[in-house]
Amino acid sequence: MLDAATFSSGMDKSATGLKALVQNHLKFSLARDSQTASRRDWWLATSKAAQSVIIERMIATQTAHHRTNTKRLYYFSLEFLMGRLFSNSLYSAGIHDEMEHALHELGLDTEVLRNEEYDMALGNGGLGRLAACFLDSLATLDLPAIGYGIHYQYGLFKQEFRNGHQVELPDAWLNFGTPWEIMRPEHAVTIQIYGQVENVFDDRGNYVPRWTGTKKLVGVPYDIPIPGFGTNTVNYLRLWESKASSDFDFEAFNRGGYDEAVRDKNQSETVSKVLYPNDKTESGKELRLLQQYFFVACSLKDIFRRFRKDNEDWQDFPEKVVIQLNDTHPAVAIVELMRLFHDEYSMPWDKAWSLVTRTFAYTNHTLLPEALEKWSVPLFNKVLPRHLQIIFEINKRFLEEVEAKWPGDVQKKRHMSIIEEGHVQMVRMANLSVVASFSVNGVAALHTKLIKSDLFPEFDEFYPGKFNNKTNGITPRRWLLACNPRLSDLITSKIGNGWERDLDQLRGLEPFANEAQFQNDFMAAKHANKVDLARIIKQECGVAVNPSALFDVQIKRLHEYKRQHLNLLHILALYRRLLQNPEIDMAPRVFVFAAKAAPGYDLAKCIIKAINSVAAKINSDTRINGRLKVVFLPNYRVSLAQRIVPGADLSEQISTAGKEASGTGNMKLSLNGALTIGTLDGANVEILEEVGPENIFIFGLTVEEVAVLVKKGYKPQDFYNANEELRAVVDWVGSNYFTPDEPGCLNMLRDNLIHSDPFLVLADFQAYSDAHKKADAAFKDRTQWAKMAILNTARMGKFSSDRTIAQYASEIWKLNPVRV
Repeated sequence: MLDAATFSSGMDKSATGLKALVQNHLKFSLARDSQTASRRDWWLATSKAAQSVIIERMIATQTAHHRTNTKRLYYFSLEFLMGRLFSNSLYSAGIHDEMEHALHELGLDTEVLRNEEYDMALGNGGLGRLAACFLDSLATLDLPAIGYGIHYQYGLFKQEFRNGHQVELPDAWLNFGTPWEIMRPEHAVTIQIYGQVENVFDDRGNYVPRWTGTKKLVGVPYDIPIPGFGTNTVNYLRLWESKASSDFDFEAFNRGGYDEAVRDKNQSETVSKVLYPNDKTESGKELRLLQQYFFVACSLKDIFRRFRKDNEDWQDFPEKVVIQLNDTHPAVAIVELMRLFHDEYSMPWDKAWSLVTRTFAYTNHTLLPEALEKWSVPLFNKVLPRHLQIIFEINKRFLEEVEAKWPGDVQKKRHMSIIEEGHVQMVRMANLSVVASFSVNGVAALHTKLIKSDLFPEFDEFYPGKFNNKTNGITPRRWLLACNPRLSDLITSKIGNGWERDLDQLRGLEPFANEAQFQNDFMAAKHANKVDLARIIKQECGVAVNPSALFDVQIKRLHEYKRQHLNLLHILALYRRLLQNPEIDMAPRVFVFAAKAAPGYDLAKCIIKAINSVAAKINSDTRINGRLKVVFLPNYRVSLAQRIVPGADLSEQISTAGKEASGTGNMKLSLNGALTIGTLDGANVEILEEVGPENIFIFGLTVEEVAVLVKKGYKPQDFYNANEELRAVVDWVGSNYFTPDEPGCLNMLRDNLIHSDPFLVLADFQAYSDAHKKADAAFKDRTQWAKMAILNTARMGKFSSDRTIAQYASEIWKLNPVRV
């Protein structure tokens, strides 16, 4: 634990001082006394005490950034999956041990208080969690940065299972408020939406476009301080909440129109109400576009205000401002910045475009065509008519450049155009992002290679050097130090402190991988974590599991390409083998799933139902004597992941090769001593390089083999017919055996596998099954498994988000640290 005295200020950060600070907040911030205070009251008081330490550093940080007029990074993301902030705040404030001591003196348990916090679930999955890890690393590396997003009233939905089916409930994370945010009404901004464009004369007698007849939205910012670890730097995340420009129509109210009086207010506040509205409907698409424009327009106005405080010449803008687009969701910021420069500040087009293209960098997170955002031209024209004009002008000028390089090549123009021609014209936000950004990066070596060869080959040829790789990473503060104190303490006992900020130091564990005592200590920590996880499984699922069994974990978003249904088919194969040969030599297994399916994604929800139905049958079958258990933990979220990851033995990373951009769950699990079973996809390729082929279970078709099979014409029936076991389990899951009360409800899954199987589940089944046999054999050799697990932890240094951010800072952003 870092010495609290490391940090400046006169605040008493001893256990005695913190105890008094907590008691003061309980009394004066919450108006409670120690006799009537609830556990939540104590959690709030403790959080406010930690926030006091952090805010003191935050003020010093912002003063230093302002004084030096430093260049800042602005990280634009529609998602920030922050999770709980309590533990990380204590660690980053440098007061974790002292606060634990203070709470103990007050008769309180830190772990009990930690569970009072509601997850800040302002994200869907890896994209939002990556953004949260990046904020942590930016502050830890003393890099001046501000994150920008939306202050959603409801985060990602709360998931329940009813008769095995996913049911979505509101995630009202703000119902009781949060101690971590600071409202900043003095920095509220007003933006325009809808309306039309008229040509009017300017004061020089020239026609100029003017955006008129608009509605107005007010964005009110809330700041979440982001403290660095082992440093004084505290950056912040600024989230925008939408408000009506006029709260109340008093005239309408007086004439009895009560609904009318608040209609505008209610409609305006819808914009920041819900993370990811269902965009199957036109109204859902419109709200999604409004959300994206709302937060980037507010953020750009905020950036302008900050820039103009210290700078007069717009030519300095790219020297002080760099904006990273986290996928295409914030890409409309490109057009808004162009509109501000060209329309609001009367800057000539070429000068404005030069500034824009030196300001933005774009991270691509997907190769899936359906995830590359497109907006219909009619919708864009309805919501942002002036922006559509600007997009057409950008595209016109860009296609002239393409014509100059490749005269008469219509095919290249068709692929590269920002406007997709069809029955309805579409705006391609990914193409816009590539054209307008000075850097485009992928998030794993394989992913970047495929971006250049398959997704944007013409752009890579047109813009040599623009595309680059920045392999994702995770923050070791949350994903080892905070979530796995047993392993963290063991590591520190062997190699000392310092690894928390320099994960490469974990290499110091390698000499102990063959040491019997360290193997025993390592596996004892793992077993204790599995006991904890077994307790959670019992509480959440009502299923008793054996902590000595192999804990096989697949936790991630539920999507076909992540292939939870491949895992399910293998579980059915094991179940069938046990039923047919009860004496089979197989290590006991506990399969742990946790995932949410998008509300409109029918097949993903069918897979959840299938897993739950199979689990119910297997868990109650006395014939297999408890040797196989299957559980699906509900309401997957960051805080639950932090409980599952330390207890995992085997990490399922089984996406179809070429579909996963990177993955970060693979890094978290491996860092905590789980062995990976996976395809050569995303960052699995680099994990293989780091840990060595002898410490990972790789299987399945490669990217090249997938391409050959698909080009030849993939026929899943061929694999179905050729493999008796595969055919039996596919038919079994599609029968009514597991769902007698809902006959036919799993037909969708069986039909998908036999007649479509777009992600080649059947093609990879046998290789997957064979890889599991190798994992089973390895697990039975406890000494060998311990060595492999230790080496996985020891060789994860590359996958720290600190390394990723340091590369972004030096190679893309040209951003220098500012020590506070």
